[in-house]
Amino acid sequence: MFKKLDWYIVKTFFGPFFFIFSVLFFIFIVNIIWIQLGQFMGKGLTYWEILKLLFYFGVGVINMVLPLTILLSSIMTFGELGERYELAAMKAAGISLTRIMMPLFLISVMLSGILFLFQNNITPDFQRKAKNMLYNIAQTRPALNFTPGQFIDQIPGYLVKFDKIAGENGENLEGIYIHKKANAYQNQQSIRAAKGLLVPSTENKNYLKLILFNGYVFEDNIANQRINDRIRQPDQAIKFDTLTSHFDISEIINKAIEEERITDDYRFKTYGELNITIADRKKENTQTFNNINSDLLSYVNSYITYIDKTPSRSAVTPQLKLDTVKKVKQLEILNAAHQKLESLKVSAKNRESQINPIIKSYSRIVLYQQRIIAFSVTCIIFFLIGASLGSIIRKGGMGLPVVIAIVIFIVFYVMNLSVENLAWDGTLNPYLAAWLPNIILFPFGIWLTYKALTDSQLFDAEKYKAFFKPVRRLFVKEKEHQRYQ
Repeated sequence: MFKKLDWYIVKTFFGPFFFIFSVLFFIFIVNIIWIQLGQFMGKGLTYWEILKLLFYFGVGVINMVLPLTILLSSIMTFGELGERYELAAMKAAGISLTRIMMPLFLISVMLSGILFLFQNNITPDFQRKAKNMLYNIAQTRPALNFTPGQFIDQIPGYLVKFDKIAGENGENLEGIYIHKKANAYQNQQSIRAAKGLLVPSTENKNYLKLILFNGYVFEDNIANQRINDRIRQPDQAIKFDTLTSHFDISEIINKAIEEERITDDYRFKTYGELNITIADRKKENTQTFNNINSDLLSYVNSYITYIDKTPSRSAVTPQLKLDTVKKVKQLEILNAAHQKLESLKVSAKNRESQINPIIKSYSRIVLYQQRIIAFSVTCIIFFLIGASLGSIIRKGGMGLPVVIAIVIFIVFYVMNLSVENLAWDGTLNPYLAAWLPNIILFPFGIWLTYKALTDSQLFDAEKYKAFFKPVRRLFVKEKEHQRYQ
């Protein structure tokens, strides 16, 4: 049962907890605005739509905000208790530091459990809503992906520029230039128009209808013509009052949703569902790798499909001895072998470009699944580090504790990014990559807890000065005391 002292410690903890959580949540949301929503701000979206997107994306940052909040709050709580000598009074009354830390440790375990349930059950739904909302925005407001006054190549096969984009949904265009991409041996076409209207196609949502007013179509029909005929061909310009064109914008939609499928994304699934996805992906990857391996082996030797099926090297009888043929034939054979090896190198490099996306996709899924639990465990580790540091430094407020907490979190964040990149490259196992930051920080937390329980003077400057004093004497000669001068 909680006693009055326990309730007092919990109350002291939750005071800075809610404040720090709010501040950090706001900071992470601002980061999302700069990274994710820059292309949508001020381009026709209503305030309600922007707030909804912020809310949907904000749910996904709680897994980073909560551990950092626990770290900061625990350092500040125990730092204030030590600064006000309340921690010393509790120890003088016979209460051990372990007993003082116990109520907040239980609170941290409870918060880590809540974070797991939140990431497993609530975050996937909000991720699905956010991606679907982006998909709808890309379909109904494709002009939001365009920047006035700049050449853009988002429409496949065309290079376009709009001098001005106006209207609630960015549908009114002025100063339009459209150039069809083609090589030097294909027909060339460019369109200039004074004004235009950009609207979604009613027949197919993947197509965009562009209605142009008062312009010209410039064409050069040079395909399958000789050079002399191309030179003699006169310039062709067709004036129009109204011209309607349809463009395939499926690539724009895919780019707006980060080239991920809306109905089937690993971030929309729970921990148990991801287990099934990972098992299926393992089977697919194994089959793909076996096919690649078989292709490469058959390319090297058409008589060998799998090298494991070869009984032994002694069973493979050489078909031709190089020293029994003439030198000219030897050169032909060696040249053919060299050409085959070069072709094999090119083929292997192409297979590498096929394997890397498979490894990256699999690692991404495993990392996301394992971090559902790993970030929850991080909450407990950060509490051990924060509570121990707070009781050692005995400083509260927003000064030294905040600096130390931010440094620890930056180290944790950099480790996460580093192991993530190693896992995507196939250098590090994704299961180990997800847990490696916790594996590194957990012994550090245990060591700090031991130092706190033994009242270690870890941050005592005088202790370090005394330790390095013999070394200092070797380089700095102490002045003799002169009584009278």
